[in-house]
Amino acid sequence: MSIPQRVLDSIRHVVRLLREGSRASEDQVGLSAAQLFVLQKLADGRPLSLNQLAARTLTHQSSVSVVVRRLVERGLVQRRPAAEDARRLNLSLTKRGQALLSRAPSPAQDRVINAIAALPAPKQRALAEALESLVSALGLDARAAKMLFADELDRRRPRSVAGGARGRRGAPQLPRPRAKRANKRA
Repeated sequence: MSIPQRVLDSIRHVVRLLREGSRASEDQVGLSAAQLFVLQKLADGRPLSLNQLAARTLTHQSSVSVVVRRLVERGLVQRRPAAEDARRLNLSLTKRGQALLSRAPSPAQDRVINAIAALPAPKQRALAEALESLVSALGLDARAAKMLFADELDRRRPRSVAGGARGRRGAPQLPRPRAKRANKRA
C-alpha cells in the first residue's frame, strides 16, 4: 500500500469515527457533536469563562462562542456575571443541560484527544508537524479552524426550524396550523 493511500485511509478512519459520533449525538440528544463536546467540558460544575472553555475544547474563543450561543438559546447553558469581576461572564450548565448530558453519548473528540495524548511526545510532535505541513500545502492555514461538526445540525434542518423563533425553553417553535374558518352560509 502506498504512503498516500495509508495517510488517506487513516484520515478516513478518523473522519468516520467523528461522523459516527456526531450522528449518535444528533440521534440520541439532538445536539451537534460540537455542542455535546462543549456541554461535556462544562460538566464538572465549575463555571468557566469563554476563554477557559475555549482552552478546554482546544479551539479558538470565536469558534466556541458560536456553539455556546446556541446552547444558551436552547436553555442548556447559562451565562452569569463572575463573582470576582462582573464584567466577565461565567458559563455553566443549566439543570436541563445536566439532564441532557446524563443521557448523551461520550463525545468522539475525546477519543481522538485521548489517543493523541497517549502517544509518546516525539510522535505527538511529529503528527502535529506533519498535519500542519499538510494543511499548509493545501492552502488552508489562513482559515480559522472551527469546532468539529459545529454547524452539522443547522445544515440538516430546514431554516425555519434551526434559525426560527424559539419558545421560552429554547425549543424551536414550528408554525401553527391556521384555524379553519366557519362556513358563512351555514
